Amino acid sequence: MEPPRRPVSPSVGGPVADGAASTRAPVTAPAADEAASILPSGAELVSDRPKSLHPSRADDAEGPPWFQVGPDQVRLLRDGVEAFPAMLRAIGAAEREILLEMYWIGADPVGERFRNALAERARAGVRVRVIHDAVGSIGITPGWWRLVTDAGGRVAEYHSVSPFDPRFRIERIELRDHRKVLVVDRTRGFTGGINLAAPWLPAIDGGAGWRDDMIELRGETTEELRTLFYRTWRKLTGDAAPSDVRPLSRRRTRAVWVLASQWRTRRSMHREYVRRIGHARERVDIANSYFVPDRRVRGALFRAVLRGAHVRVLVPSKSDVPVVQFAVEALFDTLLRHGVEIWELPRTMLHAKTAIIDDQFTTIGSYNLDERSWRKNLEVNLAVEDPEFARHVRSWYERDLASAIRIDLKTWRQRSLGRRGFEWAALAMRKFW
Repeated sequence: MEPPRRPVSPSVGGPVADGAASTRAPVTAPAADEAASILPSGAELVSDRPKSLHPSRADDAEGPPWFQVGPDQVRLLRDGVEAFPAMLRAIGAAEREILLEMYWIGADPVGERFRNALAERARAGVRVRVIHDAVGSIGITPGWWRLVTDAGGRVAEYHSVSPFDPRFRIERIELRDHRKVLVVDRTRGFTGGINLAAPWLPAIDGGAGWRDDMIELRGETTEELRTLFYRTWRKLTGDAAPSDVRPLSRRRTRAVWVLASQWRTRRSMHREYVRRIGHARERVDIANSYFVPDRRVRGALFRAVLRGAHVRVLVPSKSDVPVVQFAVEALFDTLLRHGVEIWELPRTMLHAKTAIIDDQFTTIGSYNLDERSWRKNLEVNLAVEDPEFARHVRSWYERDLASAIRIDLKTWRQRSLGRRGFEWAALAMRKFW
């Protein structure tokens, strides 16, 4: 059963009146026959205006629940089947500005649908700016973006890998933009682990049905995502940010705030993970696709167990990157010996980067607990300090665990010596991939 929550009416923009408690059941992932009505088949997805991807405003109220957290509103979007329609709806309603920063934009029906939506708003006079990573979006060419650029939008590639590109720098090849951010009209933002590519479509629509999380935000904190975007835009293009871009404070000032990698400040994601786990008393729940934590994070997890906290980590049973899967599994023995529960999600790729701590703190974003996310990538997470939202996210985490397999230490130690060799080789090379 879903925990008590503060439902919000998006059309009004505030919480329901005191005493008007909601009895609505938790939002469930759509069944296969329902998914087709939310995300049409690949052929339909390319069309300019598929009806099911441009639902009415009422769908915001009827979809996943909103939570009022200070001046902001947040909601969890699970998988592409919930995130894609919400993002396209926001783009379609844009009146002034659309900022998209995305690691992987597929040269596929999903990428094309978003490109067409951006071009449509650019033709309407909306300022459209796009950043995509050269490695993540390897199949994308400048010609692919012509619909957007011809309409007045602008597109920047992050760290080209082509030696024929005058912007190419060999020392930048490993430095990637792994963020997934959409900001619309300074008031509506999205971030999480979901890229704009076919694997996030449900299988019924030709995708792989990857399990992932996105968080949608409305309110003042959206400005922080906007500021991050324009910092990167300026580095890539040399253009000054608009005069209304707000400077980012070193410390958070509200209960919803942005965390980023490569920051030696209080907004550092690595620092926040270590600090939050270090203070956990009851539970630490982590879902992470490439879980290769460093010694500081592992030590914080072990000490949390000693304090009596219930520590659980959910990872994929089969990664899309085999070398990373071996590195993840290389740490299973030491984690299990120290009392950390390890669960593997079978049948689909778990790509989420979500953590819930003590039913108080939640973070959702692009940050993997590995060397690359900490030291090499541009990453972004949204942090939310609110018990009702935390319990809501954990209720979905529990559902994922219900489909997962718990790793038993005794059984795990029976794996072959050859497999152990692959694991430790992959772990030893973690700073190189």
